[in-house]
Amino acid sequence: MAKKNDVTVEEKLRSLYDLQLVDSRIDEIRNVRGELPLEVEDLEDEVAGLNRRLEKLDADIEVIENDIKNKKNQIEESKTTIKKYSEQQKNVRNNREFNALSKEVEFQELEIELSEKHIKEYKVKIEQKKEIITQTKEKLSERQEHLKHKKSELDEILKETEKEEQALIDKSQEYEKNIEDRLVTAYKRIRSNVKNGLAVVAVERGASGGSFFTIPPQVIMEIAGRKKIITDEHSGRILVDEELAKEEQEKMEKMFKKF
Repeated sequence: MAKKNDVTVEEKLRSLYDLQLVDSRIDEIRNVRGELPLEVEDLEDEVAGLNRRLEKLDADIEVIENDIKNKKNQIEESKTTIKKYSEQQKNVRNNREFNALSKEVEFQELEIELSEKHIKEYKVKIEQKKEIITQTKEKLSERQEHLKHKKSELDEILKETEKEEQALIDKSQEYEKNIEDRLVTAYKRIRSNVKNGLAVVAVERGASGGSFFTIPPQVIMEIAGRKKIITDEHSGRILVDEELAKEEQEKMEKMFKKF
């Protein structure tokens, strides 16, 4: 097998065009999937976010319920204290002691009122959070169903194309190994700079495929001669003649059918 640098310009052009055809086929397969993988990823993130929200709401309710429990304990403690002070009032020796105990009883009664007020507020908060939980669960259920549908859709497409895509990726890597590194680098750079991913195009009706700018007749003759690699001065794409392109397309179509 000839080394990369020993092959003719024509062989380089054929290899580059073959690489382009394979990569374009991979692009087509991925375009069929379109935005589905991103949609699935976004839905998965949304479902995870809703689950985290439910966990936080449940944790919030647990904290509030503990607060209610603490307030109820405080109420019971205040009632016990009131009972104790009331008993002590029966044995006081003067009005000063009686009034002091009365103030303590009054303070504990106020503490009970405040605790009961807080308990009511906490219960309202719990109801509000339960309402949000219900709404969130409904949204989560809807999002999960949507995710299930999108995943099924994506899995079906992957099932149909995964084998072919992997075979094409392997073929693309194989072709790259048979092309000079500098040409592969140039090819990838051009490919990343154009919208349709076409870095190597055929001359069609006297113009560059993909950009449609007219090419001078002298340049067209040089391209047809296959003696040097020529790029389109407008788009930077590598140019091949129409006959070479047709030959390689027919060859590659036969290969694609095997995948």
